[in-house]
Formats: sequence, C-alpha cells, structure tokens
Amino acid sequence: MAIDVNNLSQIQLLRLMNATPLGNVLSQNQLRWQMNSAAYRIGDGKHINLVRYVSWLAKEYEKPKQTKQSVEESRLKDLIAKNAARKEAQDIGEIPAIENQERREQACKDFRFFCETYFADVFYLIWSDDHLKVISKIEQSVLHGGLFAFAMPRGSGKSALTRSAAIWAILIGARKYVCLIGSATRQSLNLFQSVQAAMLGNSLLLADFPEIIYPIQQLENSAHKQRGQRYEGRLTYPVWGTHKIVIPTIAGSCACGSVITVDSLDSNIRGQIHTTMDGKIIRPDLVLIDDPQTRESAKSVDQTNQRLSTLNGDVLGMAGPGKKISGLLTCTKIYCNDLADQILDVDKNPEWQGQCTKMVYAFPTDMRLWDKYEEIRADSLRSGNGGKEATEFYIQNRAALDLGSNVAWPQRHNEDEVSAIQHAMNLMLRDEAAFYAEYQNDPIAEQSDEQVLTMEQVMEKTNGRKRAEVPLSCQYLTMFIDVHDKLLFYVVCAWSDDFTGFVVDYGTYPDQRRASFTLRKAQIGLQDIYRGMEKEGAIQAGLEKLCSDLLNRDWNRGTGVMKIDRCLIDSGYLPGIVENIRHKLGGTIMASKGVGIKAANKPMSTYKRKPGERHGHHWYIPNINKTGEFTHVAIDTNYWKTFVHERFFVAAGDHGSMTIFGKSNHQHELFAQHVAGSESWVRTEGHGRVVYQWSPKVGGLDNHWLDCMVGCSVAASMCGCSLSGHNVKTFTKREKIKLSDIQKRTKE
Repeated sequence: MAIDVNNLSQIQLLRLMNATPLGNVLSQNQLRWQMNSAAYRIGDGKHINLVRYVSWLAKEYEKPKQTKQSVEESRLKDLIAKNAARKEAQDIGEIPAIENQERREQACKDFRFFCETYFADVFYLIWSDDHLKVISKIEQSVLHGGLFAFAMPRGSGKSALTRSAAIWAILIGARKYVCLIGSATRQSLNLFQSVQAAMLGNSLLLADFPEIIYPIQQLENSAHKQRGQRYEGRLTYPVWGTHKIVIPTIAGSCACGSVITVDSLDSNIRGQIHTTMDGKIIRPDLVLIDDPQTRESAKSVDQTNQRLSTLNGDVLGMAGPGKKISGLLTCTKIYCNDLADQILDVDKNPEWQGQCTKMVYAFPTDMRLWDKYEEIRADSLRSGNGGKEATEFYIQNRAALDLGSNVAWPQRHNEDEVSAIQHAMNLMLRDEAAFYAEYQNDPIAEQSDEQVLTMEQVMEKTNGRKRAEVPLSCQYLTMFIDVHDKLLFYVVCAWSDDFTGFVVDYGTYPDQRRASFTLRKAQIGLQDIYRGMEKEGAIQAGLEKLCSDLLNRDWNRGTGVMKIDRCLIDSGYLPGIVENIRHKLGGTIMASKGVGIKAANKPMSTYKRKPGERHGHHWYIPNINKTGEFTHVAIDTNYWKTFVHERFFVAAGDHGSMTIFGKSNHQHELFAQHVAGSESWVRTEGHGRVVYQWSPKVGGLDNHWLDCMVGCSVAASMCGCSLSGHNVKTFTKREKIKLSDIQKRTKE
C-alpha cells in the first residue's frame, strides 16, 4: 500500500523511522514532544510532512548545545536574581513632586505659619499674645541660636510647640542634630513618639516636604525596612528606632542625615554623638527640654540642685568643646524655688532668658460676687447638675463679675463655660494652691516653722573675743580633727555646762594662709611638708605635730589657763593611725566614727547596752573586745549636725548659743560656708520621731569644719555638758553624817 510522505499519520511516521537498520530511533512520546515543539511547521497537527519534518530535525541538530550548569553556578544565578529582585523591591521609586512650593517657602520662614498650616488640628484656637511671644523666641533660637526658657499655664500647648519646633528645625535644614529631653524616661518617649507620629501620618508634610517625609513613610514604621532602603539604586541609610531618628539621605534634600534623639534628665545624657556616612561626627546643636522636673523632684532640694547642675553642665555642653548649643526649655512651676523657679529667675540664670506667663494677669475687682458664685456652684455640683446654675448666674451678672479682670487667652474655656475668666475662677475654686502653681506659675509658699541656717547668720555670730581666748564661764575645752590626704581640718571649742559654746580656734594643717581655698585646690599639702614620706606616713606625722601643739598648749582663761579636755579624731579613713597617735600622746585623744541614723533605723538610745559599753546622748563607745576594732566613739551624725545648726540659731547670750571669736563678719566666710552652705537636710519621720537627714549639696562643697563642729559637740557631751531636757544622769548631794549621830542611833 502506497503512503503519502507529505501527509503521514503518527503511526506511519513511527513505523517508517524505526524500519531502518538503526532499529528503534523514535518513540511515541518523543514524537509528541517534537510535534508540540515544531507545531505547524511540520504538519497540520494530526498529520506530518516528512520532508518538513526532516528539515526541522536538521535545524534542531545544528543549534548550539547548552552546557549543563553545576549546582554552585545554579545557586549563584538564583542568588543574583533574588538580590536584583530584592533591590528592586527596596527601592522607594519616584519621589512625589512638591505640591505647593509657595506654601513650603512660607513655612520655612515663619514658624507660626508652619504650626497653623501643618498642625491645624492641634493649634485650632486663636493665638494669645503670650503664644506669639513664645513663637518668636522659638524662631530666634532655631534660626539664630541662643537659650530660651518659658513657663506657660498647664494645657497651653507647650509640649505641642516643642514637638513642632523639633520637626520644623529639621525640615528647613536649620539644625542637623536635635535632642529632645524630658523629666523622666516615659515622658521623653511620649514626646519622641509624637514626633514620629507626625512624620508618619501628616499628609500635608508629605505633600510639601516629600524628599524628607516620603522615604520615612515608606518605612511603614518598621525598623527592619531601614536596612536596605534605596532611592535610584543607592542606599538612603535611615534610622527609625525607639530613641533615634536619622533622616534618609536623598540627593537635594537639606535634611540629609539629620538626627533626632530623645533622653531624660534622670539618665546619663553625656556623650551624644552621631557619625554620618561620610565619616563626620556631629553633636546636638539644638536641645528641646519639655517640663524638666517631676512633682517628686520639685519637692527635693537635692534633686532640684542635681537637675539644675545637669542642665547648666551636661546639657549645655552637649555641643562639644568650643561650640554653643541652642536650647528651648518649657516648664511649669510646682513649688517655690524648684527647678522651674530657678531657671526662670533672670538674676540666677540670665543665660536662659526666662519668661513666665500666667492664665490671669488681673483678677476681678468684685470678689464678693464671686463668693456668691462659688456657693451657687458648690450647691449645683453637690446636687449633680454640674454647675449649670452657676453658669446661669454668671451670664446674668457677667459685666460685674468680669470687671477688672485681664486674662491671657480669652479663647481658653470649656464648652460648658462662657468665658476664660469663668474657666480660670473654676480652676481656682477647685484647688487654689494647684491653680497658682500650675496656671499662674506663682506657687504659694508652703508655711513652715522650720528654719534653714544661712551663711550670713553664722558670720554674724561673732563675740568680739580674741582668737584662742577662753571665756571665764566655760568649764571644758574640746577639739576635733577631720583627716584627709592633703590637709587636717580642726576646730577647738570652749563649753559651759549648759552647752553654751564658743569657737575659740579653727584652721588647717598645713596652714593655707588664704581666706578662701578648697581641699582639692590646697596649695600646701602634708606631703609637701613631710617630703619623702608616703601618704599614710605624712598623715601620721601631721596628726602627731598638730595634736602635740594644741594639746600641750596653755589656753588663756581669764587670769588662768586651760588644757584641752577631749580630742576626737575622725577614724573612718585610717583608724590604725589614729590609734597610734592615741597610744603615743595619751588618753585625751579618742577616735570617732560617724553613723547616719535615719528615721527608719533604731535610735542609739534604744540600743541594748552590753557590758563594757558607755552610752551617752546620741553617742556610745562600743566594747571592742574580740572585735578587732580600735577604741572609738560612734556618733549619730544626723542628730549632731542638726544640734550644731540649732546652736547657731540661739541668740548670743542665751543658754545653749554658739558664737565665734573675732569681730569682722567676713573673717569667717569660709567657715560659714562649711557649716551652713555645704549640706542640706530633709525632714523624715519614723518610729514616732522626726529625723533631719543630712546630705551634701550638689557640687561637692567642702563640709569639713561642719564635721569638726559635730565632733567638738560630742566631745563636750562626753565631758558632761547637757541642755535642759537631755536625759543625763544626775547625782544627789550626800548628807554629812557625824560620828556622834551614828553612835546615838546605835544606842537607840
């Protein structure tokens, strides 16, 4: 049967191809694959043209063969493809064009316009005159530099202005590194997160500052996307963290690589630096401080001084050596003489240019009518009407109630209130003390019968006597030595039985021969006198010399002389040396050790008395047998520092007073600084008693003569001095008995 080679079926082609001497060269599966690959080039899909089939096979055979890839080559090819796909996905694409160039240019020049335009939902009320003054100061600090502190009533938008100032400074390229600082970590993070939220969600900022905001929004608030973000194939190097923002690097952007960080005053804010991609190191050039104190820190003198020292030291030094930092500080006064009160005082801190605003600058003249308003409001609140009747009364008598008033922000009042003065009076009626502190920035001074000793009071307590002259009324002479590496500080006091005291001598060894000096800056030290000796040897030699001179000295007392009855030496530092001096120079000398007894601790008067111990008034001499310690007297320093200050409060001539030799007030200025200006106390209560807990003031002021005064007072107590009311042992006078009386009693 003849076949048509131009129209072969699949079976016919298979039989024809496999009928050659080569055997089976084509399978049915191979033929189907070939028909699918060649398509209609070799037939109509069902039948095959043999000539065209052979021609197609020849062409396929002549095609260059693909070499088989190794596993490594295949993996490398896949990796390259994936990297290319990832880079394409990381690229943020085309940055949108600026929507309104004119609006942007106006915002870059005018901070008020910037706030009103881009944060209209926050600053929706008409500005007060105080707001405009503050806005002007913010502009000046951001654009031209300088420090500015301002206090505004709570709820006036201080934090919102601070946040807006940080964003504005970065967007217009005025500052490269902005640091936000709050009173504590939580408050600082809240401020920082509000900055992040504005950058992520403000559509107007995206419209007018796309080269800055668009790359940030492409991060989608994810820190993972910051690693590989690209624009036009180049990395943008953004940082989007919980404490730091670095603006992406985009060609033509004035904010490339700008930094915003956050910190708090209760953390370590030193050493803030950022290294840019080109290797440059930048430091903060604008610091924005929002409410730098908490209610707890405002109560504490120590915390206030510490935060003030941090502001004026660490914060203002953040820009680095030889550079000035610009700063804005917003605050609200809480208590008198707190951090805000001191920063805003242009006499104490003129560099901050403090400005204090109020809610009410003049109160209404007819306060009797407001008293009636208060009664109506209180009755309405008690009945559950929310003060509705009081508001109606205000509307009816508004002219008389408003007369004489002057409010800073007329638009500030609640929806259920008619005017700003009504709002202010409602706040004052709620809590007058809080109103004057938080809304008037004029806190009411707390009433207290406690006194704080001043340097002036100490300097005024001179008695006109010569140095080293002991009054006739005194029975005891005591001395205390405060031991340090460079110097030995000493005080000698004369005492009457009733604790009336006289400072007859004080000084240092070696003598500095200057009216003003500090331990740290002492020009002549012990090792300068005793050259070649180690520190311990110089101290022992100095103690031996000082004690020998003063203990062997005759102190003039009227027509007679006195010797020092008791000398205490601070042994907390080198107890072995003090013991050596005591053995060498006699029992007049004794070591002392200060113990800070707090209100939560047991007072010394409740200590269980052990054999061999001697207990006195807030001091005791422990039994040192089998303890390895040296003989010493333990002193309740909190009690005795309070005791010393009380002695200076007592008027000269009264029982229990303390005076100083000499006539000139300024002669004792450094001594007064040690006694009254070096430490502060905090009143604490516990175990049914009040304890004034003492601590050094911030700044490391010398307090050594205060310690000496404490030691002299304890030594006087050991000698027998006591104030009326002290629990001391008294001895009744024995009756004289005659021998004849005894014999009479025996006969009877």
